[in-house]
Amino acid sequence: MFTTVTLSLLEGFLGTLKLFVLTLVFSLPLGLVISFGSMSKNPVLRLPVRFIIWVVRGTPLMLQLLVIFYGPGIFLGNNLWGSGATGRFTAALVAFVFNYACYFSEIFRGGIQSIPKGQHEAAAVLGLTKSQAFFKIILLQVVKRIVPPISNEVITLVKDTSLARVIAFYEIIWEGERFIKSSGIIWPLFYTGVFYLVFSGLLTLLFGFIEKKLDFFK
Repeated sequence: MFTTVTLSLLEGFLGTLKLFVLTLVFSLPLGLVISFGSMSKNPVLRLPVRFIIWVVRGTPLMLQLLVIFYGPGIFLGNNLWGSGATGRFTAALVAFVFNYACYFSEIFRGGIQSIPKGQHEAAAVLGLTKSQAFFKIILLQVVKRIVPPISNEVITLVKDTSLARVIAFYEIIWEGERFIKSSGIIWPLFYTGVFYLVFSGLLTLLFGFIEKKLDFFK
């Protein structure tokens, strides 16, 4: 029974891992783009972006999952995501990417605005364009400053992936609950916690390593 449960949870964990990795791949660069919009001097761009960030950060991710998954079918009469597991995964990914991109954008914004203006001015004196100054001088310092808050969000993402089960996405918690219904045993559900703890522990070690590698900015 233990082997059967472990293999089943591993299968569910692969779904969790896939959602986790793709969310980071898309939400981190999107978050940087959104942060530029939220810092724009043009209020026509800045105000709508800030409003969207406020809405996303102020409402539960579970609600966003439900709206994104069921919304197109209810309001447009057309299920954009398609049917089956692929459709549920796509909807979950869109919801997670948009949600975490908004959170990451605020972290990026805080990191960028924390860099002294003197460094921008020094880069201009050296003849660097704004884009060159940002990517060659500012961005590396921003990365050093945002690693701790980013790591917190990433570890939170590990646990938040369990919310995808609200739209019947098959992740590790879903697999754990399945044994309650089929076999009347609850320990597999608690066993899922081991997977989360191990994965979060590995991420903690990884971010600790990254922080040490960036210590040369001190």
